[in-house]
Amino acid sequence: MKLVYFSWIREKLGMAEEDVTPPEHVGTVGELLDWLGSRSEAFEKVLEHDKVIRVAVDRVHIDDHATPIDGAQEIALFPPMTGG
Repeated sequence: MKLVYFSWIREKLGMAEEDVTPPEHVGTVGELLDWLGSRSEAFEKVLEHDKVIRVAVDRVHIDDHATPIDGAQEIALFPPMTGG
């Protein structure tokens, strides 16, 4: 699956996107975020407060980190958004 990173997430990770194959036990958005956080210090810092990270699965924004990712082609991570 392709992971796409936006804004300061992209800047802190030093990449805009990557292709990954998560372990078999990773089946939800929350499990994916946990796994990503274990990959490096940069991911750990970015995902320190993972509940505020916005996620889109195949270009559909989701609100529940229990959302399944099985079969997903693209998952995007966005920092919290503010309006004005």
